[in-house]
Amino acid sequence: MKLKDYLSGKTVSLCTAGISGLFLFLAFHFCNVPLPFTVCLLLGESLIIVVGIVMGWRQASSRLQKLKKQLEILPDKYLIGELLERPKDAVELEYFLLIKEISRSAIGAVEQVREQKKDYCDYVTQWVHEMKTPLTACSLILSNDGDVYKLKRELRRADNLTETILSYAKLWTAEKEIQIHAVDLRNLCDRAITEEIELLMAAKIRLFIEGDSKVYTDSKLLIFILKQLLINCAKYCQGCTIRIELSEGKICFEDNGPGIPSHELHRVTERGFSGCAGRKEGQSTGMGLYIVSRICQKLNIHMDIFSQEGEFTRFCFVFSI
Repeated sequence: MKLKDYLSGKTVSLCTAGISGLFLFLAFHFCNVPLPFTVCLLLGESLIIVVGIVMGWRQASSRLQKLKKQLEILPDKYLIGELLERPKDAVELEYFLLIKEISRSAIGAVEQVREQKKDYCDYVTQWVHEMKTPLTACSLILSNDGDVYKLKRELRRADNLTETILSYAKLWTAEKEIQIHAVDLRNLCDRAITEEIELLMAAKIRLFIEGDSKVYTDSKLLIFILKQLLINCAKYCQGCTIRIELSEGKICFEDNGPGIPSHELHRVTERGFSGCAGRKEGQSTGMGLYIVSRICQKLNIHMDIFSQEGEFTRFCFVFSI
């Protein structure tokens, strides 16, 4: 840091010192103090001020140079706020505390992004392995009897996996794509069932829908939620019966499958949690219900999960008015 740059920051102090010196000279003059004494006193004061400025400049330059060297060798530049020395000056201390708070906020944001990136990479790796199953099945079907029905079923599984990973990727920007409008719940349920009909028939699942209602929500995201529940039933509850009850601003989705153990119920929406059923299946990424819960948060839908092991599992979705 150049001396002139340092002096530009001391303009107010220098002006104050100059004005006080002028008043001091005038006071001594009117009090008939000998001129040599006054001049010597003012020169001494000026010398002290100059020495103080030079020392302050050298100290500030030394601190700044040290900080620049630390910044050069620091791999993550945003961490520089953690290396700042605590100043003794009250004003500098306030700036120091603000910078520390900003630095820690930046560190937290970077760590969150890194964690999200790691989670996404882990999920992509799992997804690739899971995607191999329907693709391999398609190859085997084509090599053997070429059954069109079986081929459609495996292609539907592959399509579901692709839709799931795309939905996960869009979670962080979902607010920009959400389109809220009035939708008919019965119509959305029919569309979700139609898209997953091959998997439901292969799993020999019976399905009943009761009631009807209209709500304001994003139809595309709600269809994804319904499809995810249907996919889980086809995977873990083969041969079960599904009942979907539609009432004013509410959807209740219930199956009479094996249910969820009580010690796992509070964890089924955690990212990557697959539970006993998922580990038994061997092909679960544990991302389906996590994505469903995140979508519900963004759509302001309250989701409750009830289950009795060996009896039933019920999902209730309540839409905000």
